[in-house]
Amino acid sequence: MKRSLTALALLFAMSGAQAFEPFQPLPATPPIPAGNPQTEAKVALGRLLYFDPRLSFTGTLSCNSCHDLFSGGDDGRPVSTGALGEAGRRSAPTLWNAAYQTVYFWDGRAPSLEAAVKEQLFSRTEMGMPNETTLVARIRAVAAYRARFAEAFDGSGITVDRIAQALSSYIRTLVTPGGPFDRYLQGDKEAVSQAALRGFDTFVETGCAACHFWVNFSGPVPNLAFRMGEGFYELFPNFIGSPYDEKYRLLEDMGRFLVTGDPGHTYMWRVPSLRNVTETAPYFHNGTVPTLEEAVRVMARTQLGKTLDDGQVADIVAFLQTLTGEFPAVEKPGLP
Repeated sequence: MKRSLTALALLFAMSGAQAFEPFQPLPATPPIPAGNPQTEAKVALGRLLYFDPRLSFTGTLSCNSCHDLFSGGDDGRPVSTGALGEAGRRSAPTLWNAAYQTVYFWDGRAPSLEAAVKEQLFSRTEMGMPNETTLVARIRAVAAYRARFAEAFDGSGITVDRIAQALSSYIRTLVTPGGPFDRYLQGDKEAVSQAALRGFDTFVETGCAACHFWVNFSGPVPNLAFRMGEGFYELFPNFIGSPYDEKYRLLEDMGRFLVTGDPGHTYMWRVPSLRNVTETAPYFHNGTVPTLEEAVRVMARTQLGKTLDDGQVADIVAFLQTLTGEFPAVEKPGLP
């Protein structure tokens, strides 16, 4: 493909790769950390825990309540309400393909999937557990869980770290390769429509691909210029002053600045994936934009200072539709 992307050329130089291609099919397996190798027993345990509301303080909320694997991996609401009845600040992101990220949460404050899971277990706006002792005691009280933890962790007992490791192992199986654009990149030139190809050209020429590239359309995966814990961030909004700032409350949340206190991080956000984006409305960190067409318009204006016509928007949306992959079958397990 003949593409001119300055940011990607810079990344190529950083990575030292011999043949860097900015767009590649999603690998069937995401990066697996050395400290938490995948095993069948660990994944099976993580699957049970993912659907178990006993991980929440009130016993009413499971991971799947806010990250619904029977749809787009989120809950379709602007923001989620936790087990204690408190609403979160930001929209729940999808967990499909989350294992290809280098940092977690919209502001990148978690350096690993395991760290993100642990934070969610004790957040008042999520699972609401008051402390590690309460959580471990509840899971340890279930005989079947005691046996499964021993099997998954070589005879070791139940700890919060191992709960997070098991959940993370299961989440790393939530991948959706094989979408139309993946097949196109693999040589099937009939996999996408002419409108989608026009949309891809517009996506690149407009500048969207400067941030949304590589296998997850969210920048580098681990070991490509960035290590785990190093985030790929972008200023949003980049062009302040459009009507969208007020309409969609884009300036109310200061983003990564709230984590680091660094003025240079004001309105900086982790670049989100565009895979399965058709399935994850409403859009943006605050869930204020209801449709994908409107999200495309907002991004063009606030990020690139450009106004797209209806035809360009329709073509880009047609391209984004080709990023919806093949979802593996999900069955809700019987809980111990």
